[in-house]
This record gives sequence, C-alpha cells and structure tokens, in this order.
Amino acid sequence: MAKPPLSEIPEFYQKYVQAVQYDELIPALINSGNEMVELMKSVPEASGDHKYGPDKWTIKEVLSHIIDAERVFAYRALRFSRNDKTDLPGFDEQLWTPESNASNRKIYKIIEEYNNLRASTVDLFGSFSDDMLKRSGTANGSSMSVQAIGFVIVGHETHHRRILNERYFS
Repeated sequence: MAKPPLSEIPEFYQKYVQAVQYDELIPALINSGNEMVELMKSVPEASGDHKYGPDKWTIKEVLSHIIDAERVFAYRALRFSRNDKTDLPGFDEQLWTPESNASNRKIYKIIEEYNNLRASTVDLFGSFSDDMLKRSGTANGSSMSVQAIGFVIVGHETHHRRILNERYFS
C-alpha cells in the first residue's frame, strides 16, 4: 500500500498527500494517529474553546472536524472498495463543524473517540486486498482510488495538526 503518485490524486487533495511523511499506508495511519493523540493530550481542558482569530474554529472544533472528515473518507473508501459506482456527494465542513457539539464535550472524550475511529480506520484499510485498494469511485465530482483516500485521511489530519501547532500553540 505505497503512496500513490500525485498525478492520481485530485488537485484539491494533493497538498494533503504531499504532507504525508510515510510511504506505506498502514504505518502512516498508525504513526500519524499516535502523533495526533500525543498533541491532543497536551491540550489543557481550559484551552479547548480557544480560537486563534475571529471566525476560526476552536481547538475542540478542529478535532471534531478531523473526526468527521475521517468518517466521511472512510465511508467513501468502503463504498469504492465494494465496487459501488454510485457518485457520492461532498460535505460542507463549514456547516458541519458548528453542529458538532464540540463546545459541550471534554477533550479527553474527543481523544477517546478519535482513538476508536483511527483504530477502526486502520482495521478497514487493513482488510482491503490489493485489488480493492486500486478500485476507485467519484465523490464530490472527483475520482479517487481507495488507496489514495487512505493517504488523504493521513494528510488531512497532518495538515490540521500543523495548523494546531503553528496557530493555536505557538
């Protein structure tokens, strides 16, 4: 499950895949997940509702967004791996994130949810055969392989971890 060439990734997602520092998908999912958990554990509960600017998400909203996006991407991978050729819709994170109930949640519960989700994502991608990983489908008007979706999950989380470090914790 090696990282696919950028030419096989829709342009919008290329920045995410470029951010992935691992060449194999399962180690990438595991290692980036561990890095994210370590970062999240360092966030004091009192800082969870911190924003670095007006109209920006809170730390807890960023974490909830990462979880939402991983669920959507994993669902797409599942559908495509099963040879489902139905075009899938996109999702609007600007509408979803305020509805995540993040401000009413504890960071340790969000970490627990993230851990459970990432373990499930690792299991899902570990269950795919090489044939299944090569299958593709269309979501939000873009075609992408199952394998590429796995790297987008890692890259998307890496992108937001970098933003948390640079803009929230600096």
